Formats: sequence, C-alpha cells, structure tokens
Amino acid sequence: MLCQIAESGSFTAAAAQLGYTQSAVSRQAVALERDAGATLFERRTDGVRLTQPGLTLLRHARTILESVDAAERDLTGAAPRTELVRLGLVPSAGPVILPAALDRLARTAPRVQVTTREGTTPSLARALRTGSIDVAVLTSRPPHRPPDGESPRLHITTVRDTELLVAASATGSFAGRTSVHVDELVDAPWIATPSSSAEPLLGVWPGLPGRARIVHSARDWLTKLRLVAGGFGVTTIPEGLSPAVPPGVISLRVQGAPPEIRRIFVARLPGTGTPTITAVTRAITST
Repeated sequence: MLCQIAESGSFTAAAAQLGYTQSAVSRQAVALERDAGATLFERRTDGVRLTQPGLTLLRHARTILESVDAAERDLTGAAPRTELVRLGLVPSAGPVILPAALDRLARTAPRVQVTTREGTTPSLARALRTGSIDVAVLTSRPPHRPPDGESPRLHITTVRDTELLVAASATGSFAGRTSVHVDELVDAPWIATPSSSAEPLLGVWPGLPGRARIVHSARDWLTKLRLVAGGFGVTTIPEGLSPAVPPGVISLRVQGAPPEIRRIFVARLPGTGTPTITAVTRAITST
C-alpha cells in the first residue's frame, strides 16, 4: 500500500490501482502512521507526498520486496540469466524510440532484459523515486526545469529536442497544407489526453488563445491519431513521432505563435548508473 500511494501520488489513484475504496486506503494510511509513530504522508491539495520518515520506510519496504523475489528465485532454482532493467516511457516515446533502442540493445547488450511501462512525466518521476522503475524517458518544456522538486535531483541525459506540431486529417479543412495559423485553431475540435489536477493536459496546443473545445479524450496514441485520420478532431504530436503517424494524417507547424519545443531525456536516480542502466541509456540516446 505504501509503495502504491508513493507512486500514484494520491490516495484516490492508489485505491483505483489496488481495487480498494479511497476511504479504505486512507484508513490504512492512518493505521500505518500510527504503527510507525510518525507522519508518513504529506497531504496536499495536489495529492500526497511521502515525508522523510515515509521515504525511509519505503526504502526498507523495497528492500524487503526485493529479498522476497530473490528468495522465490532461489527456492525454484530460477536464477536469472539476464539482467533486468525496468524502463518507464512517456507515450510519445514508445512508437519511435523504444523499438530502435531495444533493437540496439539486442545487438550490443543481449544479456540485458528490459520491461516497460507507460506514464506521464510526473507519474514516472514518482515511480523513479519509489523504486518501481530504474530509468525513464521523460519530456520537458522550456525552461526545462527538473521533472520534480524532490531532492536529490534526478540524473538527466538529454536525448534530443523536438518541435510540437498539430496532427490533422489529410482530407479535412487543412488538407494539402504544411502549416496552420494559431488563430485557425481556436475553434478546432481537439482530441486530448484526460488530465487531473496533478497531471498536465496533453493534446491541445499550449498557446491556444481562449479555451480549447475538447470533443474526445483518449490516452492511446493510436486511438487519437485514428480519430484525427477520420476527421473527428486535431491533436498535438512531437515532430519525432511524424514517421509513425498512420495514413490520412498530416503534420502541421503552427504559425503566429512561438515554437513549442519539447526535450526528450533519460532520467534515473543519482548513484544508480550501473552497467546495465548505462547500456539502456546509451541505446536510447543513440536512436
């Protein structure tokens, strides 16, 4: 429970992942604090963060869980022949960066096994802090501040900078064009990723004048781009994703507004630069 709250960033999100009610998770959190004799959770308007005692307890909890896994492997004789790296990625990194990185790893470090999970930059930063993943591919916008405000700062390796574009139907009102003025997007129907108070809204042009008219919400890139191809709305995509867009979708640069630049980078906890994590990082930065 402690691990899930730390990673989810709220009692409500943790409850959804665990299959409990929010009140049940809150009661367990209070009971855990009572047993520990310390405040473990900082309850804030934007969610929940672990206090220093909470982080200390989390570190020991992770050690215990890892020891249980090691004991199971020893008892079953299933000694790992590969070295596992748990990789988190923002959804836009998956279609282009991930296949190329895994292909490179297969050739340069075949003993490294990678498991992956998707998430937003805030959620993956929390997962790094809680030890749920070992390394993450994240994004930032200027002025490219650290992905979270926790200490110590995450170790960052830049992959590349990419410009944000607008994806539109190849047969719609922007057919045959390579750019669009920001004023033309004011009344456009947008396809966005659902957001919460703790997560950013993705899929809508950040400098859009006025309030965006969101007609569809979807987390999956394929769903969003298929809706775009069908003429049901527009969405934003990083330029690096353009080679992976399906037929019927065009990419447009936005005029009349400053370019929106996104930085793709690899993050890990400081002091965790093991040979396997270094190999995965090199494979990603070489794509």
